[in-house]
Amino acid sequence: MAVLYRKYRPQSFAEVIGQEHVVQTLTNSLKNANISHAYLFCGPRGSGKTTIARLFAKAVNCLARKATTEGTSPHGAEPCNKCISCEEISAGKSIDLIEIDAASHRGIDDIRELREGIKFAPVSSKYKIFIIDECHQLSKDASNALLKTLEEPPSHAIFILATTEAQKMIPTIVSRCQRFDFKRLQTIEITKKLLHIAKKEGITLNDSAVSIIALNARGSFRDAESILDQCISFAGDKKEITSEDIKSLLGLVEMGQVSGFVEALLKKDTKKCLESINQVLLQGGDLQEFTKTLIFYLRQLLITKIDPDFFGLQNVGLTEKESNLLKEQSAGVSQVELQKITETFIEAENKIKYSPIIQLPLELAVIGLT
Repeated sequence: MAVLYRKYRPQSFAEVIGQEHVVQTLTNSLKNANISHAYLFCGPRGSGKTTIARLFAKAVNCLARKATTEGTSPHGAEPCNKCISCEEISAGKSIDLIEIDAASHRGIDDIRELREGIKFAPVSSKYKIFIIDECHQLSKDASNALLKTLEEPPSHAIFILATTEAQKMIPTIVSRCQRFDFKRLQTIEITKKLLHIAKKEGITLNDSAVSIIALNARGSFRDAESILDQCISFAGDKKEITSEDIKSLLGLVEMGQVSGFVEALLKKDTKKCLESINQVLLQGGDLQEFTKTLIFYLRQLLITKIDPDFFGLQNVGLTEKESNLLKEQSAGVSQVELQKITETFIEAENKIKYSPIIQLPLELAVIGLT
């Protein structure tokens, strides 16, 4: 059985979520037959860089691209997913689509080999396409060799470079590419897609459970799919995933648990805060995950204090109950105090890694604040 991120990888631009600005530009270039020789996809992991790179590779070599309306057109943008070129790319068997992982092929010899291969015309497609993932990890010599290739590429070659750290790339390579900056996915976008996948898989996923997965994915849809995949395996024949299942399986933290801790913290209830921390451990939770989610929540609280409507406008996937509680909590504390609390727990989170007693940095932070 295929893992979810492969099984539900978008096969058309219409299925891509959260990167509308990238999709619109690329589809327009396909419709207008205005294809560049090099593209640079920058953004956080799990945001769809490699997926869109493969989609673009499929579309640019498709023999019967579909228009946005019914029927086919040579000036359409969507791959047909039926022609031999589309089927080969979907199956990972296309000779004319070469994917290189720069993390493990970062040397000058690897790029020399690429430069030799680029001279040959495509076997059965219009373009030979090279997708270089994590291209910022190329060595200096390899980067300079790639630059030479990007300066004078043959007309049948298209390069798509993907990176999570564009600032580490040499500026001359960046200047020779069309750059696209991918954004971190919003919680609500991840939630909708997870519910869609769960429905397809015949899995019942309640609001609390999907919220925990989406929030802990930290903007990466691939991470969200991996968590859901593990939960489906855990659920087995039950075909139902609850928040309790997720917490016990992965040590993830429910937002209600964090908001309750913050409520006690703001009331200076030292005893309840310490009990909450140790309760996480007793339930088999991951204290570092708890702290990360706590910091995430405190950031939301701080921004809500500054602008109560910010998260409603940004559509980050908070429930109405969570949003109202956030506003209530932020109203009862000063901005300066919230900033101090957030900084204190950021320091505590760093200290957890080296503490002989894992909960001690958090306990000291609580005592210091209350």
